Amino acid sequence: MNKNYYAVLMAGGVGSRFWPISTSAYPKQFHDMLGTGDTLIQKTFKRLNRFVPTENILILTNERYNDLVLEQLPAVKQEQVVLEPAMRNTAPCILYAALKIHKMNPDGVMIVAPSDHWIENEKAFETDVVSCFDACEQEAALCTLGITPTFPNTGFGYIEFEKEGKTNLKKVDQFREKPNYETAKDFLNQGNFLWNAGIFMWSVTTIINAFKTHQKELYELFEEGISAYNTDAEATFIKENYPKAENISIDYAILEKSKSIYVLPASFDWNDLGTWGSLYEKLDKDPERNAVVNARVLADEAHGNMIRSSGDKIVVVDGLDDYIIVDKENVLLIYPKAKEQDIKQVLNAVRAKFGDEYA
Repeated sequence: MNKNYYAVLMAGGVGSRFWPISTSAYPKQFHDMLGTGDTLIQKTFKRLNRFVPTENILILTNERYNDLVLEQLPAVKQEQVVLEPAMRNTAPCILYAALKIHKMNPDGVMIVAPSDHWIENEKAFETDVVSCFDACEQEAALCTLGITPTFPNTGFGYIEFEKEGKTNLKKVDQFREKPNYETAKDFLNQGNFLWNAGIFMWSVTTIINAFKTHQKELYELFEEGISAYNTDAEATFIKENYPKAENISIDYAILEKSKSIYVLPASFDWNDLGTWGSLYEKLDKDPERNAVVNARVLADEAHGNMIRSSGDKIVVVDGLDDYIIVDKENVLLIYPKAKEQDIKQVLNAVRAKFGDEYA
């Protein structure tokens, strides 16, 4: 494996649209959502570990999930778990990780990848990432992977790229916000739009220089801790200074401002596993189109349901179509798939009426 390859695995999210399985105390990345025997973070770690040395994989997460990370990833040492004492979106934690890696290896190139994505063809993923790494080692490029749209999805941001160019790596024209349906259809018709998967590659030097240029205050805040990084003094510095960081995404902080952004259309199938509906699409179905995880189901006149239980429980469903049915200890969710985006609001209502222990 190339000792200059590094990975930053983002594992700090709560995944509230997967409630009640995903909770603030035990988020979706630490669950076996697909029923494969591996949790999402374990699958992502193994995918990255195909080409990134084990010791070069950093796990970015909230400090409350430290024990979960170490329990589920026994090959990871404590110093590889980069803990956020406060939630400040993606830009601060990426800069923090880049500075740590740069201190270890100024020649390093890094991938930033969410811990909860579904990618089946892991060899194709590896090929695409290494191709971007090669480009990042040769020039000061910020690279991302884009997913070729299969339908006018209104739930993803889009990347518009320049049609000119003879290589697979395309110059990014601009990042576009989540569109309405008509705009999404127009994007697909134009042929130079990709879904934004939130997977990024760059050299540590290039991304640090980008912060120096476009986010001077944020850079100066974290630059003060360089002498402490990768030492016993790091935790004290971060606990005191991290909460001072602006709450800003890497997209707004760097990508929308930089002129050296490139996108590679991915050669693998991808799903961000953001909702129960997206999980349903990736699971095997029974003849009635029901997707079942950790349950034995007796279905009568029941079609298109997402059914999940625990402990191989028997679930009987009669006369119900296109519902999310999730049974978890002291919570039972029976909810229309068509309203899955409202589960966040349902969670807030449950929290308000019954308390945080159910959230």
